[in-house]
Amino acid sequence: MARFSFRRTEGPQPERLIVSDPADAPAPAPPPPAKLNIESDAEERAAPAALAATDDMLDMRLKLHGRLIDEIDLSKLDKLDEAEMRRQVRRLVGDFARTERLALNAGELDELGASVFDEMVGLGPIEPLLKDDSIADILINGPFQVYVERRGELEMTPVRFRDNDHLLRIVNRIVATVGRRIDESSPMVDARLPDGSRVNAAIAPIAIDGAAVSIRKFSKKPYDLERLVGVGAMPACVAEFLHGVVRSRVSTVISGGTGSGKTTLLNALSAAIRHKERLITIEDAAELQLQQPHVVRMETRPPSIEGKGEIRQRELVKNALRMRPDRIILGEVRGEEAFDMLQAMNTGHEGSMATIHANTPRDAVTRLEQMVAMSGMRLPPESIRGQIASAVGLIVQVMRLSDGKRRLTSVTEITGMEGQVVQMQEIFAFHRLSTESDGTVVGEFRATGLRPKAMDEMLRRGIRYDAGNFDPGKPLG
Repeated sequence: MARFSFRRTEGPQPERLIVSDPADAPAPAPPPPAKLNIESDAEERAAPAALAATDDMLDMRLKLHGRLIDEIDLSKLDKLDEAEMRRQVRRLVGDFARTERLALNAGELDELGASVFDEMVGLGPIEPLLKDDSIADILINGPFQVYVERRGELEMTPVRFRDNDHLLRIVNRIVATVGRRIDESSPMVDARLPDGSRVNAAIAPIAIDGAAVSIRKFSKKPYDLERLVGVGAMPACVAEFLHGVVRSRVSTVISGGTGSGKTTLLNALSAAIRHKERLITIEDAAELQLQQPHVVRMETRPPSIEGKGEIRQRELVKNALRMRPDRIILGEVRGEEAFDMLQAMNTGHEGSMATIHANTPRDAVTRLEQMVAMSGMRLPPESIRGQIASAVGLIVQVMRLSDGKRRLTSVTEITGMEGQVVQMQEIFAFHRLSTESDGTVVGEFRATGLRPKAMDEMLRRGIRYDAGNFDPGKPLG
């Protein structure tokens, strides 16, 4: 980010801001986000027309925005607080509009001033999207196509960047704040915004049509189990059981696809951990929102431009074992670190938690087995499965359904080994019954009738749970 300074011009002219860094020059002022709900082919065909209607206004704003940025010198502006900076920029926009005889009302002047400010110190055109709490994801497909996800559905917005260079400048601003880089030699990056939102970016040569950026927004109000019950992700009795299991230090793996709500559920379940326990979290890009006071957060590091200095999750897991953790929480297990995670769960760190990409609990076990094999340890398959069976107590499956809603679909317990097969029993399951005309999935949760082994540990720790919830055949509401 460029450095800022104010200076006065000669004569009676108003105080102006003058640009010292041409790299920070023109960028478009984004029009307010539109809600173009992509639900049908007809709406999809209508989207370009809706965008075209904004082109004249966008062209005018691009021209005005570029000239304003050309007149801004940003060498000492960072010494001012945000409110004062916004007032100065708003005043300069008003002066410029009067000089150019532009017919802009107060609202349009405020909007233009905000876009200039966002371009100088924020993330430019997408700054209003980041401030919109109804948006869960921001998906940028090159400079001229920006989608958002609201309530599980994608919508195109009229937000646009001036060109790919403008978009790249914003991407570099994001990754620089967390000490990472993105260029032709390293065209992919995982990063995070100051508020914790997760960012993935890919640029040329692997992104053909301009930089591709995905932002998973950080929830200002973290989901807890009560809130997940309120939105229908699971019944109250299932949430109560999961709370008891985590509190009883049963090691848990949360399985699901991309965007299914794994991290959200992990955050919610972590609330059951006692505040006296020491937790160590390990992630590629830190996004967990644990509420306990004694948390040590660690993050991987990519290699430098010389290809040195990389710190992988496996090294962090090994190091965490030397830090006297009560529990280790792995944001996502995806490779060789699975072996070290299982070792930790088997050597006095019960109650550790992790997420994994898999479509079913059985697939999660298979993936864990494959990841352990990636560690280079030449263990026979039955030995690996034995470690999984003794380390992991519960697999919780989550899924994003066809209507966009995220639900818990299975709670499955690992009960041990029989021969060379990991034995599992499902405790609760979500059954889809039908789909309504508007696409809403109708279903219900049911117990399978099996009493979990985890109940014994819950009872030993004085945690009460109504065993009647395990009765089969009745819907759980």
